[in-house]
Amino acid sequence: MIYEMRRYILNPGKVGEWEKAFCDAYEVRGKYSQLGGLWHTEIGPLNEVIHIWPYENLQHRAEIRAEASKDASGKWPPQAPGAIITQESDILSPVKGMTDWTGPQQWGTVYEMRQYTYAPGDLGKVVPAFGEAIAGRAAIYPVAGVFTSQLGNLNRLIQLFPFKDWNHRDEVREEFLKTKVWPPHTDARPVAQLVRHMLPADCSPLH
Repeated sequence: MIYEMRRYILNPGKVGEWEKAFCDAYEVRGKYSQLGGLWHTEIGPLNEVIHIWPYENLQHRAEIRAEASKDASGKWPPQAPGAIITQESDILSPVKGMTDWTGPQQWGTVYEMRQYTYAPGDLGKVVPAFGEAIAGRAAIYPVAGVFTSQLGNLNRLIQLFPFKDWNHRDEVREEFLKTKVWPPHTDARPVAQLVRHMLPADCSPLH
């Protein structure tokens, strides 16, 4: 399975309008394949929306997108004129040990996305350690996903963690630091790190 992460930067004040348009249009798009999750940033780079779509492979992605774009309703893609400034798409692969997404989950109201960028050649040194550590981290609270970038922005490790609320985030972090199950020790250090805290849209299957 692969995951397409689409990140859009929107004009200030347009996030709510775009999310509503997306959720309305998803009634059509969802007939072709299911959304993984949709969020907007609350802390970190602002005015961003991130949506993640699971597919069997790149060919499946291409076929589904072609079919959805031809839907007779004309409702997809969502219409929110003047909302989007830029768009980018990355293809992600789940690390070994991650549970693939199979449907909606009620995990929480706050999601933390940790994006680590490594020097070329170093990502392979850290992926096994993260994969082996997922079970211990998930025993404290579910891990939504740990991915590596395969196409688009390369050399990235993407971690996605849900929390019931902000207080729960502090409780979970305190527990995994106390038990030392997370973060895993690796022989390579990231050259850049970015953390986004995001809130799920009303129509997000992960919330």
